[in-house]
Amino acid sequence: MRLFGFNISRVKSVEKALSPVAQSGRRWWSILESYPGAWQQNVEVRYDSVLSNHADFACRTLIASDIAKLPIKLVAKDRDGIWSETSNPAYSPVLRKPNDFQNRIQFMEAWVLSKLQRGNTYVLKQRDGRGVVAKLYVLNPDLVTPLVSESGAVFYQLNADALSGVQQAVIVPAREIIHDRFNCFFHPLVGLSPIFAGGLAAMQGLAVQNDSTLFFQNGARPGGALTAPGAITDETAARLKAYWDTNFSGKNSGKVAVLGDGLKYEAMRAKATDSQLIEQLKWSAEVICSTYHVPPYKIGVAPAPALNNIQSLNIEYYSQCLQVLIEAIELCLDEGLEMREGIGTELETDNLLRMDSVTQMEVLERAKSVMTLDERRKRLDLKGVTGGATIYLQQQDHSIEAIAARDKLLIQQANNPTPAPAADPVPVSSPDEEAKRQEADQRAFVAEVALSFQKGIAA
Repeated sequence: MRLFGFNISRVKSVEKALSPVAQSGRRWWSILESYPGAWQQNVEVRYDSVLSNHADFACRTLIASDIAKLPIKLVAKDRDGIWSETSNPAYSPVLRKPNDFQNRIQFMEAWVLSKLQRGNTYVLKQRDGRGVVAKLYVLNPDLVTPLVSESGAVFYQLNADALSGVQQAVIVPAREIIHDRFNCFFHPLVGLSPIFAGGLAAMQGLAVQNDSTLFFQNGARPGGALTAPGAITDETAARLKAYWDTNFSGKNSGKVAVLGDGLKYEAMRAKATDSQLIEQLKWSAEVICSTYHVPPYKIGVAPAPALNNIQSLNIEYYSQCLQVLIEAIELCLDEGLEMREGIGTELETDNLLRMDSVTQMEVLERAKSVMTLDERRKRLDLKGVTGGATIYLQQQDHSIEAIAARDKLLIQQANNPTPAPAADPVPVSSPDEEAKRQEADQRAFVAEVALSFQKGIAA
């Protein structure tokens, strides 16, 4: 059959030559036990339950939204090796609008969430008549299975997915799929979600919350036992239990109970303060954050560091959590869109690493010697101005070439000194001229003294 303009083999015709990727003898999408023997002890890490944990949910959505809001730029390398933004009719349209029902942000959120939740992102390519990728579809990981042929070639089995245009189960070659995978511990084609490591902590946090909910539904009164001073029959015990559950539990908790015949109520359940409920919730949330490499303060489970430099905090978050995900997306897009040499994709991280306004202006002010005025204004989303394409320096600043030429001249003058020109002879005045000069100086002195005396009398 033909799918998106290419001949695709049906599953039944090639299934004998291909084998699905397995993980330790199991299907690759299974979630392993949190520790050996957990299944026998009824300690189950349920995938859907883990997704509902508040810390896990916050980490996944934070990472996905932060990456999705980054604009995708098409960049080209010039002769000087500098990458700058460009446009190309073969790549720009699909980067701007990946498919008919998703915009760029929705598409990228689906990409990142699939990778974080299932460890794998499968993107199906749709080509036009030229063979150029025109649309991209993020597939449901449950409907995709990696296959390996006897020769080592990689294929992907796709089950029917009407939204992505797959009408029946087909097997497509690897060149028609962008496969972004995460934490390939057991097989190069099998990624693992952080849920593999943080699932138990998520389940523990949910158990603490569920127990706390029941505790407060019971009027914040712990469970206990009714004891009698003597032996009672089973019928009496059953009757008392039914009476107590009906009248003093659930919505009726908190009512006054009147006990007779020596009956005594003894609390058996630990209080919230005794079980360190808040500490347990905080610990489980911090463990989940560590599996996603998200700083706990980013999702509100820890106070923000006492650091006023916002950029430093964002750089830490970027380097330990987002950078590998962003660069993996860029490489996958470059290879998936089959870009030629010297052209590629780049996610714009300026908005993510934006600093506070005061620091930003200080940095731009100090960048005069390396950035033009228009380049600095562009960082503030301002248009260029006349003369803004020139780098300005202060007058006392000199180029390296001018300083080198000056030093060379000084060295030459030191090695080859030139004789100083003969000084003009000092004129010698006659005795009559010297006497006249002295007389003039005395008259000027007397006049100055007289003037000062007159000013003093007038005052």
